[in-house]
Amino acid sequence: MPQYFPFCYFLGAADAYPEWFLEEVAEDLEGLSQVIREFGAVVHRPEVHDIAKPYSSPFWTSTGNNVYNVRDLHLVVGGNLIEAPSQHISRYYEASALYPLWYKYFEEGFRWITAPKPRIMENPILPYFRDESERILTDEDLKHKELTGGRVEQLHRLSEEEILFEAANTLRLGKDLLYLVSSSGNQKGAKWLQAVLGADYRVHTTDSIYRSSHIDSTVLALRPGLVMLNSARVSEKNCPPMFKNWDKVWFEDVAPTVDTELKFQREVRDPIASKLEDLGFKTNLRDMASPWVGMNFLSLDPQTVVVDERQKALIEILETMKFVVVPIRMRHIYTQGGGIHCATLDTVRESKLEDYFS
Repeated sequence: MPQYFPFCYFLGAADAYPEWFLEEVAEDLEGLSQVIREFGAVVHRPEVHDIAKPYSSPFWTSTGNNVYNVRDLHLVVGGNLIEAPSQHISRYYEASALYPLWYKYFEEGFRWITAPKPRIMENPILPYFRDESERILTDEDLKHKELTGGRVEQLHRLSEEEILFEAANTLRLGKDLLYLVSSSGNQKGAKWLQAVLGADYRVHTTDSIYRSSHIDSTVLALRPGLVMLNSARVSEKNCPPMFKNWDKVWFEDVAPTVDTELKFQREVRDPIASKLEDLGFKTNLRDMASPWVGMNFLSLDPQTVVVDERQKALIEILETMKFVVVPIRMRHIYTQGGGIHCATLDTVRESKLEDYFS
């Protein structure tokens, strides 16, 4: 039986989350919450779980993940609240941290839809290459190494045995959703999502713009008719056809992954991961977010965006386009695996359903 302990608090793994680290993450999340409140929004926070407790199915044993990236497993489309079926068994019960809020929304009239829970009898996360020696580094890979002190992003793909996707693989655009087929979303997931949403919505798939994980550091809708594209990944050749008539902002000049994060990863987390792996456990403690997670910002309205204060070039280009930029401190987005947008989930907005592409 496979055993997966991403945040295993025994065997010395608690050192991967020292007290000072947790305090800084909490401070930054509270700072983000305060900014959102100042713009008139109601902020809810997830319940805290004991993620160290092991849980099992007939096919595997695991411990939990954190609930930092609340957007990853939840997709709100109109009055539909959709819980996505992650490929990671460590996220099997993560969504339950928001259930008290979802019950409230359900009583208010939301359709609460949960995708079929995958059995994951065999690991659905497959090697992208038959042999890593087959890999030829692309311009994106080389830029990634340059921005991360030499780290190469690991690439995987998903099997099509079960419905698997994370909500962060989708970009909502009124009646249309752009769905990234990648290591965190398979074709079956897109097919299920279209079937659930029905004729009122159109799900478009793209599989050539980013081979790794989520979509929102690759394609960002700034406002109707204007899209920002990560030019390290997207070009005119592979740009999703739905944006043919939209204005495009090409950007890739994110700030490098900060040295303190790289040092913490190299000196603390990588050795802990090695210890766990030597004992036969699977762990994601080696994972770090792509440096382009700096592009992962939050749009509060068509004129206002919340951006990591370290992303000077991004802030400058947004201000040039007359956006009101609210810079904030988010010190651990790289080791937490998600940026500002990842850490938020907008559930109710004052708007109506629009068709931006017909």
